[in-house]
Amino acid sequence: MTLIDGYLTGNRNRHAEGAGAGAGQRSEAFSALFDPTTFRHIERLGIGPGWRCWEVGAGGTSVVSWLAKRVGPTGRILATDTDISWQTSAARTPVEVRRHDVGVDAAPAQGGFDLVHARLVLAGAPDQELALRSMIRALRPGGRLLIEESDPALQPLACPDECGPAEQLANRLRHALLTQYGTDLAYGRGLPRLLRAAGLRQVEADVYFPLASPACAALETATIQQSRAALTSADLATDDDITAHLANIAAEPMDLAAAPMISTWARKP
Repeated sequence: MTLIDGYLTGNRNRHAEGAGAGAGQRSEAFSALFDPTTFRHIERLGIGPGWRCWEVGAGGTSVVSWLAKRVGPTGRILATDTDISWQTSAARTPVEVRRHDVGVDAAPAQGGFDLVHARLVLAGAPDQELALRSMIRALRPGGRLLIEESDPALQPLACPDECGPAEQLANRLRHALLTQYGTDLAYGRGLPRLLRAAGLRQVEADVYFPLASPACAALETATIQQSRAALTSADLATDDDITAHLANIAAEPMDLAAAPMISTWARKP
């Protein structure tokens, strides 16, 4: 995985270089953009009191806390991540936080979960097949799997409405970021096929494409700031370009977009 990979997609690898300063801003922006969609899907899957859920690559407390409220004191939430320094007061009953790498380690439990959810995890996993098998093994018969991955190739522009020089510059910088991307740009769209091939049933998917949200601007700002050294050292952008782009975001309304998020859900037979 490249340095820019994690910045562009919100990948949960917090050991990546430069993850410290802007990690909080990116996490907040991703939560603002995608938590409502994630919650809508999980509610549609029928979550309720007593459910046992595995939040894979949790990366923070927003989804974990929401799940805990839905399952209540009779439920169980297992939140795993390669770095669990984010855990706070959310780590209390019914929540257990555990250090775990889904692309390396065996499933923490087999056949016991009603729901397994992973957002922006699988595409960057060291072993995607192992990670997917682990998540499926962890489900009880009839349990639900929800995997959400970005698909930058589906809509690669920072400003789909390229109406002026500021938008053109934004799109040039987004193209520069994409050239440094370390995983398959189109991975998200293949999830329905992968889940069917794994033997899951009732496979469905949809796409959420954020545009012109304040959180898109916040995410773009944090991404560009944290990627500045990587872009300039690779001669993909000049320091003046980046300074101008950040000033444009701050000074004028720009209809910025984030990469589309593909949510795919299915049931284990």
